[in-house]
Amino acid sequence: MSDMIQLAKREIRLGFRNPWSYSFLILFSVFSLCLLGINAQNYVQGYSGVTASMLSLILYLLPLMTLFIGAFSLTSEKEDGSWQLLSAYPLGTLAFVAGKYAGLLVVLLTVTSFGYGLMGMLGGMIGANLDFNTYGLFFIFSCLLVLLFLGLAMFVGSLSKNRWHALTISVSVWFFAVIGWQAFLLSFLNLLPYLWIKPLLVTFTFLNPAELVRIFVVVRLGGGSILGPEYYRWVEWIQRPGGGLLFGAACLMWSVCLMTAVYWIWERGRRRG
Repeated sequence: MSDMIQLAKREIRLGFRNPWSYSFLILFSVFSLCLLGINAQNYVQGYSGVTASMLSLILYLLPLMTLFIGAFSLTSEKEDGSWQLLSAYPLGTLAFVAGKYAGLLVVLLTVTSFGYGLMGMLGGMIGANLDFNTYGLFFIFSCLLVLLFLGLAMFVGSLSKNRWHALTISVSVWFFAVIGWQAFLLSFLNLLPYLWIKPLLVTFTFLNPAELVRIFVVVRLGGGSILGPEYYRWVEWIQRPGGGLLFGAACLMWSVCLMTAVYWIWERGRRRG
């Protein structure tokens, strides 16, 4: 446990020394001000065209930012020889992986919180108010994207040989999960018998963290009717009192599965030398 904490502290120090972190901090702060500008003439509450646009913009930026920072952090350990040095110490692979994840999560959530804090503070000063529940759901949406895509980023970093390899895979994963997802679903599901569509739709949705979080927040904002009849069951269980806990369990399972895969990859590499 102490090794994991020390690794997390090390990662936090490295994260806040990394120019990429400050570049994304500035970018996300500017991005938050743009969201504030979108809301300048509207008192945003619940699901609407304005909140849909804001959710889409967040969905474009945060996963890409998380994939870059997370994947590059792991590939830099390989390229700089830091992992070989750490392996010489009595440091377990689990402590290394968990410490990296915890430290990177702190850095990314700090960037996200700063952007939302700036948006809330300036919004209050100029009177461009967001409904508190809507603002809270936006913040939860962003934190969940960071939480899930960080696990995916570490998986990408574990498979990548260098930063360029990580960059290529990260952009491909981001494009597929965020930009090309709807086209993939439509083209693939249209080839299948009707009775297969709903179960496969559920399965594919759970395989895409961006879509999983988006559907949850849209339903919580009151926009479940736009998802169509195929998502009726989703709307039903998300709106239940225990829907949030069930969704949290799904996100936890997603993260645990990814981190188990990351642990296996690094442990296998360690044994092979």
